Amino acid sequence: MSAGRGERLADWFDGRLGTHTLGRKYLRKVFPDHWSFLLGEICLYSFVVLILTGVYLTLFFHPSMNEVTYQGSYVPLNGVRMSEAYASTLDISFDVRGGLLIRQIHHWAALVFVAGMLTHMMRHFFTGSFRKPREVNWLFGWLLLFLGLFEGLFGYSLPDDLLSGTGLRFVHGALLSVPIVGTYLAMFLFAGEFPGDDIVARFYALHVLLIPGVMAALIVVHLLLVVYHKHTQFAGPGRTERNVVGSPFMPVYLAKAGGFFFLVFGVLTLMAAVATINPVWSYGPYRADQVSTGAQPDWYLGFAEGLVRIMPGWEVTLWGHTLVLGVLIPIVVFPLLLVLIGVYPFLEARFTGDRREHHLLDRPRNRPVRTAIGAAWISLYLVLLAGGGNDIVATRLHLSINAVTWAVRIAVFVVPAAVFAVTRRICLGLQRRDEELVRHGRATGVIKRLPHGEYVEVHEPLDPARLHTLTAHQRPGEPVGHDPRRALAGPGQE
Repeated sequence: MSAGRGERLADWFDGRLGTHTLGRKYLRKVFPDHWSFLLGEICLYSFVVLILTGVYLTLFFHPSMNEVTYQGSYVPLNGVRMSEAYASTLDISFDVRGGLLIRQIHHWAALVFVAGMLTHMMRHFFTGSFRKPREVNWLFGWLLLFLGLFEGLFGYSLPDDLLSGTGLRFVHGALLSVPIVGTYLAMFLFAGEFPGDDIVARFYALHVLLIPGVMAALIVVHLLLVVYHKHTQFAGPGRTERNVVGSPFMPVYLAKAGGFFFLVFGVLTLMAAVATINPVWSYGPYRADQVSTGAQPDWYLGFAEGLVRIMPGWEVTLWGHTLVLGVLIPIVVFPLLLVLIGVYPFLEARFTGDRREHHLLDRPRNRPVRTAIGAAWISLYLVLLAGGGNDIVATRLHLSINAVTWAVRIAVFVVPAAVFAVTRRICLGLQRRDEELVRHGRATGVIKRLPHGEYVEVHEPLDPARLHTLTAHQRPGEPVGHDPRRALAGPGQE
């Protein structure tokens, strides 16, 4: 019997690309079933939504700072002089069919994308999945987060409205604070004196071409390394450092992933339909002599704003050069906070001396120092985020802005230290509770009287699966048939 057309086509591709061998190897790849693994998928699907909506917006956006007189559907701005970039943004919002919805989907997807990346990295951080052999993949994820911050800044600046222009003024001031070469950097970026005539066009090229291309390449490499290293998984019965327990890629995981993509897309669309974001028509076009009231960046750059707002306005003059420390120190601390995340896997390996491969994840309570460091970093980020909105906090709560600023300054040093100590103690307490569960079992609530009159609560042993999970971190390379209860017993107590 002769082969069918589909079979002949499959044979043609297999002979040239080896699709049969690759498919047989990777289509049955196993993916663990745990809700936390969906965080990475949210990042991926948000990026896809950003690409799709961004392509649509490029068809109507004009990245030019040439001045025009607006005559469009938004009557309050008719007759106002503005840049072509701002006018085209208004046209997208009011005259292009579905334009406002697509704009808002794009902006919401950007916020969710960065939030998803940060949460995804924190999940990897607290569970220790960054350890050998995944340090390089951690760096790729960290680069994606770093590029995502600047990609959001560039996209946020494209409409050339009063709010985004205020953000560009901040960027200009930060560049000027760089010693010796700051003036040259600012002149190079803005092609002259601020605001220049080319900044929107330059940011547009970076936003739609260079950075998305680099990020897409990093995502592909990131996913290839995930496949190469295999997935990490939480400890449990049947799960070892040499296997993965879960569902195969084809057809189970593929069906779940496809459905989850449309769920993410649907939620982003719903958010864009019911919640207005970045209403540029309310701010008006950018003018260098004006600043919008209550100007705030998107949340992921709020902590950089907070660093500048709480920093005293210090200046020193050295060898004829004035150093504006009130801006220079924050723009140095800002990347250092991010670099700390990127290099942490190497720091932990150096200080702990752990060079083994790890494919089973940690429970955060079993790594109290690492968990405390992560919680302290998050607390510092939130304090600085509040500092970035010190004017809003002061006006809404009817407080002195000086009092809010000083409270944030003190909290920058006090809160992370307190959070570190409290988190570490909580983790140690949870470890002690797990030890009690393993040794004595689960309390049943049944009270029993002993023959000599004492009343005790009856405990029942934990089931094997729960027992295995609670003691897995104490049993590296355990022999078959090992009793998990012996792992937590001290010398002479086994």
